[in-house]
Amino acid sequence: MKRSLTVVAVLTLGVALSATAQLPVAPGLSSAPVAAAPPPAPTGPAKIAVIAFQLAVAQTNEGLRDFADLEKKYAPKEAGLKSLNDEIDNLTKQLQTQGASLSEVERNNRSKAIDEKKKQLDRETEDLKNDGQQEMQETYNSLASKVYDAMQSYAEQAGFTLVLDISQQQSPVLFASEGTNITKQVIEAYNVKSGVPAPPAQTGDATLKPKAASPAAKPASSTAKPPAQH
Repeated sequence: MKRSLTVVAVLTLGVALSATAQLPVAPGLSSAPVAAAPPPAPTGPAKIAVIAFQLAVAQTNEGLRDFADLEKKYAPKEAGLKSLNDEIDNLTKQLQTQGASLSEVERNNRSKAIDEKKKQLDRETEDLKNDGQQEMQETYNSLASKVYDAMQSYAEQAGFTLVLDISQQQSPVLFASEGTNITKQVIEAYNVKSGVPAPPAQTGDATLKPKAASPAAKPASSTAKPPAQH
């Protein structure tokens, strides 16, 4: 019975950012400054923009750098788990092909050894998943707060009165023209503000390249999104 390894890609940016779906995507709204004056009431028609906020966070120069560093940090542990999984597969195949010629004691010993390695793999996989996702979440939270500030400044300067996040799969936005999407502009504004240079192009191992959070986190196009079926 071949045991597939599910942890090898568990710390890729796509999986990790999927775990941030429970996070507030607009951290600046969580607690207003105590002494902040209320914003002036809009005098004209509403001007609405949309943003794939999680994607914006991940695709800033700082996000590309920090998430890639995390993937590199955990790559040796992932490689160790893959090696352990391959060892389990090989031992299982040997037991299946040689079992008939082995004594009952030897078969039991080999089966017990395989079970122990499986338990080890499960423990270490869970530890890696928990540690990696926690660190990824902390990194995301810290950066998201700063990107939100940049987004707020950009939206105010551009005269937007409402910004909707389209990162989530269940986004209520059914349609948005490309001209209302400010994801790219916010990324560029934050890159200028942070001063972090663009990371060098990755060569070799493609797993170190950050990936989009999910199809739902892609900037909205001018194509209408059909309502969810009930």
